[in-house]
Amino acid sequence: MEPVLCYESRNLSCPRTIYPLPVRITLYLVLGATVVLTVCGNLLVTVSVAYFKQLHSPTNCLVASLAVSDLLLGLLVMFPSMIQSVESCWYFGNLFCNFYLSSDVTLCTASILNLSFISLDRHYAVCQPLLYGKRITVNVVLSMIGVSWSVSVLIGFGMVFLKLNIWGVEEFYYNHVACEGGCVLLQSGLSSTVSSVLSFYIPGVMMLGIYLKIFLVAQKQLRSIRTTGASTPSQTKATKTLAVIMGAFLSFWTPFFVCNIIDPFLGYSTPPLLFMTFVWVGYLNSTVNPLIYAFFYSWFRKAFRLFTSGSVFKSNISETTLFT
Repeated sequence: MEPVLCYESRNLSCPRTIYPLPVRITLYLVLGATVVLTVCGNLLVTVSVAYFKQLHSPTNCLVASLAVSDLLLGLLVMFPSMIQSVESCWYFGNLFCNFYLSSDVTLCTASILNLSFISLDRHYAVCQPLLYGKRITVNVVLSMIGVSWSVSVLIGFGMVFLKLNIWGVEEFYYNHVACEGGCVLLQSGLSSTVSSVLSFYIPGVMMLGIYLKIFLVAQKQLRSIRTTGASTPSQTKATKTLAVIMGAFLSFWTPFFVCNIIDPFLGYSTPPLLFMTFVWVGYLNSTVNPLIYAFFYSWFRKAFRLFTSGSVFKSNISETTLFT
């Protein structure tokens, strides 16, 4: 029996795996629902922060930047990845393949860099509250966002379009990986190490260190508050929420980045299905972030009710008090 190909009429076509129809339908339903939830949830976060004046704060600007990266990941990466995962072939051409791979690296890097700056924002808010207003200004936050996106675009698009990802393994890539109907980001040992360290390991270790310090300071402040009988400040809850967001990011993406950095040194022996699973586990982080907001933040739930009820079309609704 001849193998099934993505393009039957082409000699250099990739082999295709045809899943049973019930499996394909189930995958499309599950992955499609994940994409829709990712896009809608992050769109709601972005629009809420932009629309309601009470949410116009330095921290929420960084949160909106994070939501935008997750929103674009759902639209530009998760949707075509869903089709490729189920059909096991890429039918959108080489140019869009490069754009898709570049966007994947860019948006994942942007997420963790935004989280890094959010942790820095929380550090000043909790550890140095008297200096917070002077250190974290609108211009500083805009600079943080600019750095996050510019560095991410440089890493993602620069690596793919300049073919730095296959530098040193060109012969292996063109002889054993490249084929019509395939769209895979193969990385050499050097490329996977450098990109993973810059995009994940250095920011991740930095965030863990910052949040450890924040946790110790917050615990000390909480003991002082309980001693004096005062109410718990909202900063403590905000810090815990953002720590959960950071913890979710590290939990979802660690399997992929561990596999990504060791796979080239193991002769690319990781089964494609396992690698694809790790990628989708990482994507789920972008789906979970808005759910974390819905669980922890009453302002998010109130904004959701205002949008779904159509109340946002009323005059002056943007000045509604979402929290006290």
